[in-house]
Amino acid sequence: MINIRKLEAELWESADLLRQGSKLTSSQYCMPVLALLFLRYAYSRYKMVEAEILQNRPSRGGRVMPVEPSDFAAKSALFLPREAQFDYLVNLPDNIVAAGLKTKDGQEINSLGEAVNNAMQLVEDQNEQLTGVLPKTYTMFADDLLRELLRIFNNKTIDEVGGDIIGRIYEYFLSKFAKAVASDDGVFFTPKSLVKMLVNVLEPTQGVMLDPACGSGGMFVQTGDFVNQAGLNANTQMTFYGQEKVEYNAQLCLMNMAVHGLNGRIISGDEANSFYHDAHNLAGKCDYVMANPPFNVDKVKAESASAAGRLPFGLPGVNQKTKEIGNANYLWISYFYAYLNDHGRAGFVMASSATDSANKDRDIREKLVRTGDVDVMVSVGNNFFYTLSLPCSLWFFDRNKHADIRDKVLFIDARNYYTVVDRTLNEWTEWQLRNLQAIVHLYRGEKEKYLSLIRDYVEILDNVSAPLTQERLEEVIKNGEKEYSTRFADCLEHEKKQAKEAIASATRKEKKQVEAEWKETIEHWEDLLETARQFEWLTEKFGGGEYQDVLGLCKIATIQEIEEKNYSLTPGAYVGVAEQEDDGVDFHERMTEIHAELAQLNKEANVLMDEIQKAWEGLK
Repeated sequence: MINIRKLEAELWESADLLRQGSKLTSSQYCMPVLALLFLRYAYSRYKMVEAEILQNRPSRGGRVMPVEPSDFAAKSALFLPREAQFDYLVNLPDNIVAAGLKTKDGQEINSLGEAVNNAMQLVEDQNEQLTGVLPKTYTMFADDLLRELLRIFNNKTIDEVGGDIIGRIYEYFLSKFAKAVASDDGVFFTPKSLVKMLVNVLEPTQGVMLDPACGSGGMFVQTGDFVNQAGLNANTQMTFYGQEKVEYNAQLCLMNMAVHGLNGRIISGDEANSFYHDAHNLAGKCDYVMANPPFNVDKVKAESASAAGRLPFGLPGVNQKTKEIGNANYLWISYFYAYLNDHGRAGFVMASSATDSANKDRDIREKLVRTGDVDVMVSVGNNFFYTLSLPCSLWFFDRNKHADIRDKVLFIDARNYYTVVDRTLNEWTEWQLRNLQAIVHLYRGEKEKYLSLIRDYVEILDNVSAPLTQERLEEVIKNGEKEYSTRFADCLEHEKKQAKEAIASATRKEKKQVEAEWKETIEHWEDLLETARQFEWLTEKFGGGEYQDVLGLCKIATIQEIEEKNYSLTPGAYVGVAEQEDDGVDFHERMTEIHAELAQLNKEANVLMDEIQKAWEGLK
């Protein structure tokens, strides 16, 4: 079985090592490398579709008729001329000049960089959506560096796992670049777990979707994945629209969509400034709106914003002297609502401060709450972004809420529910995302969706290949099955012990391979243990699928209750604080022990310093 995570990491490590050797900045390196990944994807898909076409290809005189661009268009695939195919570029000779190559315009090609530039132009000629998007700056690379990059991305494992995996690799590289260029401008990337949470709650199936601050297109990609996983075709079910002021980000978006096989209409530049332009004329027409807009933007021209419309609740606070809006958060919030049709849903990321900001913001929030269209509010903890460590909130609107919850809002405080990736980054795992989604399902009265998640858990934890029986499902719900985590914890410790012994007894030649094999085994048991813990987290709170308010986590509040709290939409104001479990440790006793330990450590440190001083004196 191919380890995709390992493949992603190895490809990134190799490519970034080249960057460091070239002394290029991450900003210089980002676009060309991502475009090469796109080209690799296009080639992989080209070969797959070509094989399908040739299967039933008619022949003349014993020769199979050659494939043509129209054959690929019929299968929603990109035709690649020979000079734009990845293996052609990989196999070009070291001496490019001697090869006598020419561009599409008949110009001589004198370097590998020029050959790659030509390939990118040929790809753009085949796809109107990509016109002017792909970089043609490869002559800034030394030929040997560029050749090595092509070799890295020509990894045969990619073909074994299939072309769709390249989309995942592209996203992985995009996230790494976002982190690397955070000090410059890392605004183009929204962490995947936040995007998936938005998509999971909105549950898009068909219609018009808009992201008016689309960045690198993560909202479109995750929506496409959601629709495709439901057994539908995202390109036929959804129409994607995006606005992105920064043209560089829009280019990343279009490549990202192309890598994932999605079509979209993306407008960039000044006319895509959402504060002043509804570039696609979509006010009141969207089935779904998703966005992670820039927070706390100031100096927005009030007159221009007002003239642009989409302000159903009026303007936020305006500085009467400068005629500028000092904080544009509620401009965004108003826009997202204004874009929705009468059954539309919106989900977006917003600064935490917006949930209870005062003055004009508070007035807009009151009007918004009174519509009954505020659906779910989620507090997110620190360190979910590469570029800032501050917490944020997820807002959800639904213009077509069920009558039973029309006057209610679900509040979820997820600030203490996450997985640590590293010292500066947190995320929600797939199971954590599904658990949070399950709370929303129960709030909406969708018990069967909750039970479907329970089935998925138990099928994995029981290691059954056949669908779970109703009897087993009822047994699990009744008993809670808390022994899963205990069992898997024991298995994990046993495997770690076995691994230690196997590595210790391996020869020097075998050691590396043995370590790799056992690492994969241990990761498997660690994943199972974490799955068991997430299963128990969910079932301890909601059992067989009946929603209940959970102190410190979630609460359904009425509009009247929200009014009583001055229209605050801060989840923490409603869910309360969970009681801390007694760990059985006497505080005063433990503090005495700690002080004793510190005194002993200080004593040992003083002895060590004396010995160091004596040694130093002896060296003089």
